[in-house]
Amino acid sequence: MKRNNKYTTVLMLGAITLLTSCLAVKDYKQPEVKETSKEIFRVDETTAQEMDTVSMADVSWKTMFTDTYLQEYVNQGLQNNFDLQIAIKQMNSAESYLKQGKAGYLPTFSLGANVTDQGISKNSRFGGLSSDRNIQTYSLAGNLSWEADVWGKIRSSKRASYASYLKSTTAQQAVRTELISRIVTTYYQLLALDSQLEITDQTIEVRKKGVETIKALMEAGQVTQVAVDQNVAQYNSAEALKVDLQTAIFKLENSLSILLGTSPKKFKRSVLNKQAIDTDMEIGVPALLLSNRPDVKSAQYSLMETFELKNVARTNLYPSLTLTASGGFESLAVDNWLSANSIFTNVIGGITQPIFNQRKLKTQVEVAKNNEEQALLNYRKALLVAGSEVSNALFAYEAETTKFKFRVNEAEALSNAEVNSEELLNNGYATYLDLLTARQSSLSAKLNLVDSKLQQLLTVVDLYKALGGGWK
Repeated sequence: MKRNNKYTTVLMLGAITLLTSCLAVKDYKQPEVKETSKEIFRVDETTAQEMDTVSMADVSWKTMFTDTYLQEYVNQGLQNNFDLQIAIKQMNSAESYLKQGKAGYLPTFSLGANVTDQGISKNSRFGGLSSDRNIQTYSLAGNLSWEADVWGKIRSSKRASYASYLKSTTAQQAVRTELISRIVTTYYQLLALDSQLEITDQTIEVRKKGVETIKALMEAGQVTQVAVDQNVAQYNSAEALKVDLQTAIFKLENSLSILLGTSPKKFKRSVLNKQAIDTDMEIGVPALLLSNRPDVKSAQYSLMETFELKNVARTNLYPSLTLTASGGFESLAVDNWLSANSIFTNVIGGITQPIFNQRKLKTQVEVAKNNEEQALLNYRKALLVAGSEVSNALFAYEAETTKFKFRVNEAEALSNAEVNSEELLNNGYATYLDLLTARQSSLSAKLNLVDSKLQQLLTVVDLYKALGGGWK
């Protein structure tokens, strides 16, 4: 009858343990937030209806940016950039913690050997019983400790470590995406400066000849010294602009060197007019931001981690079941230290229930809940920021594409005006001021055209980055 009572007690304890375990630890569920709707991109109805599961973020950067020089520099940056290497090291550290979390179910075991020499006082309890005042003890023992995961604490800790590891991988992805974006941006800026420098060199040659022409006209009595001075001023202005452009190129090349992890040098490159991005501007459905944007994924994994840490904090309120065991050899003489008579064993099973702990455990639960709520807010904010960046980049791309057409027309018109003004001046139908104005306007229009082409390329880079492209 007593044996049946024991079995009944064990079964009741097991049932209570299982029930309490279900109440202590809950499974993580991805929260449903309204920001995942199509309105996150702030696009018109036509574009919204055309959304598909395809996104330009799924396109490899090698397919996106086909310039051979640029591809070489991106590859070099991915291998040598210091920020990326630091992110990879951080990810490796998180992976080590993940392995530690997976080993949480295993017991701990230690092995130690000790030699103790104890001097006994003559006036002590046992001092008068023995003439030998020193006792040597030799021991070789192993200690084992294991905690049963009754409430799911170890499981939640393991999941929290896994979420932390995933978050570190997204951090590495974010650095990779940012690095590619900065390398491509810097490269395009260099091409734009090269193009502007070429235009400036051509302008300098034209204005140098213009100074010679205007001096000849002054000697012929057709213009005054003021006209000569104005032309000389325009020529020197172009020379100064050339110096500024050369300085900007020098500094940008140094910036590119840092991104590539190399010493400063001059980089080979193509020309701006050959740059074309043929990839369709597909933004995909908003849900793709969850799988593409590293920052959104990082916020999601942070939420998962704080949820599991909240589980851990809650399980600390419940009793812990531990099993400890030790065993080995212990002897007073070294000769029979490892004999069968020197073997000892000790097994202890215990349950510890925290009662008063200066409110530390309850505080940990409250803090864990607040951390989870903060993580949820950060996750929702990350979605809104991602949608805003995609909207801005998409709108900017369409705007720059439209503006580029007007810049082309403007440059052509002002270039014709410059040629016509020079012919009219040579035939006495225009003043030198008309020619100076036409030349300055034509130069500005050509430089603006280059900048417009640059901005058009950069908006594609921004959209690609905003959608989470580049890290795959």
